Amino acid sequence: MSLAKEFYSSDAVLHSISDECQENTFNEMMRSDDYLVGYIIEHDEKCAGYAMLAKTFSPEVGGLCIWIEEIYILEDFQGKGLGTEFFNFIFKEFNGVAKRFRLEAIRENQGAISLYEKLEFEGLDYMQMVKDEN
Repeated sequence: MSLAKEFYSSDAVLHSISDECQENTFNEMMRSDDYLVGYIIEHDEKCAGYAMLAKTFSPEVGGLCIWIEEIYILEDFQGKGLGTEFFNFIFKEFNGVAKRFRLEAIRENQGAISLYEKLEFEGLDYMQMVKDEN
C-alpha cells in the first residue's frame, strides 16, 4: 500500500483518482467548513480509495483533535487490510501531536465499527467514536 497526501487546493489530486473517488471527494469538500487534508490510498499502483482529515483544536480534550471526516475504500479493494494500514499510518504521523482521533461510525456499517474497535476506538455519543493518545 502507498499513500499520496495532497492538499485539496491542488487540482493534481482530482486528476489522479478514479471518477467515483473524485465525485465523493468533491462532495465531501463542498459540505465541510473545515480545511481538509486528503490522502489517496493506493494498492498495486491503482487508486484503492481515499481519506480526508480535518485538524481542529478541541477544548474538550485540551489539544489537537484529528477528525477523520471520511475514509472510503473501493469495493474491489475491500478486505485487503487497507483501512487498518491507513489508520496505523495516521496514528504514526500524528503521534505525540494529536490528543484525540475522532470519527463518525454509522451503526449499520458493522464491518467499519469492528475495525474501529480493533484499533481501540471507543463509542462516545451519537455515531461517534474516539481514540485518545496517552
